[in-house]
Amino acid sequence: MKYFDYAATTPPYPEVIRSMAEIMEKHFGNPSSLHQYGEEADRLVRHAKEVTAQLLGVKPNEIIWTSGATESNNFALKGAAMRGGRTQGHIITTSIEHPSVYECCRQLEQIGFEISYIDPAPDGIVLLEDIQNALRADTIIVSMMHVNNETGAVQPVQQVSEWLKKVQPRTLMHVDGVQGFGKLPVVLAKWNIDLYSLSAHKIRGPKGTGLLYIKQGTELFPLLAGGGQENGYRSGTENVAGIVGMTKALRLAATEQYTLAERLTAFSQLLKTEIQAIDGLVLTNPAIASPHIIHFCYPGMKSEVILHSLEQQGCIVSTQSACSSRKAEPSRVLVAMGITREHAASGIRISLGDQHTNQDIEHLITALRQTVTQLRPLERRTR
Repeated sequence: MKYFDYAATTPPYPEVIRSMAEIMEKHFGNPSSLHQYGEEADRLVRHAKEVTAQLLGVKPNEIIWTSGATESNNFALKGAAMRGGRTQGHIITTSIEHPSVYECCRQLEQIGFEISYIDPAPDGIVLLEDIQNALRADTIIVSMMHVNNETGAVQPVQQVSEWLKKVQPRTLMHVDGVQGFGKLPVVLAKWNIDLYSLSAHKIRGPKGTGLLYIKQGTELFPLLAGGGQENGYRSGTENVAGIVGMTKALRLAATEQYTLAERLTAFSQLLKTEIQAIDGLVLTNPAIASPHIIHFCYPGMKSEVILHSLEQQGCIVSTQSACSSRKAEPSRVLVAMGITREHAASGIRISLGDQHTNQDIEHLITALRQTVTQLRPLERRTR
């Protein structure tokens, strides 16, 4: 079976698995404990933070370990909105965010905050001028994803952040960087980003581990009260094995980024050309896209039918965000782009990774052709 769902999750690096097994066996102490075992675990956590900070070009005390990007995104948004006991204010985000941002904003809306959800242009890219028009004097935070997890559209986060800090520097800039890190260049300090979320399992690290970069001087309301770990931002015993595993995955992903981007770009271009040549398939083509995500629709056919047909031919793909794939509704992201609900209900995402070969891509192309040939007689019945 060929796996083409790297945007949902990735197989851990063997080095990550070995490191985590060793940590769990030999360094199981609580980092907050004062004895030898605790000090060893604390040393590993602090070293991991130093390595991670260096990779991101920031300071170690600006990194907070979390349970993953969902927690990081919730902490960034709710922590910013609720600082100082605030229950009102304005937030700008987009209508194509991952559910961990979109649903978080919906919750904040229910308790009194006003949210501007900015739709993208038809090519999936959010326009700077639409963010500019939404900005208000009481805007607390602007939150955008770097790369859309369904279409691969690269959002102008650097452009938005640089503009925001010129016109209203007290408004925070948060970026969900989950799908961008390891595929595209990221320079947090230069881009003037205040908050940046990452998840380990998207870059061949372990599930259940993530981080939030918090620019020095940024105040957030802690969501978890307790022992005061992570400089009081995030109480709870640190996941030492997960933190070490994530750091190793970050280092490997950063090291391989440029050679990987070159390979994925070649694979992506080939796949897009082949998809456009298959009668019945419609490529969803962002103006600027990350090379690891390719999206297309098969109007007249439901997404899950296409997915299972491809699976029967040995190819694992996805319909939309893994967090939303079991919902009956068409993709919120595609509808926000102006794609009809009928077309959006037929969307398929292919996402690539460093383990793919030329033979894997050829296998997928053959499977796509065979799938359309087999399903074509059913098109009318599934409309």
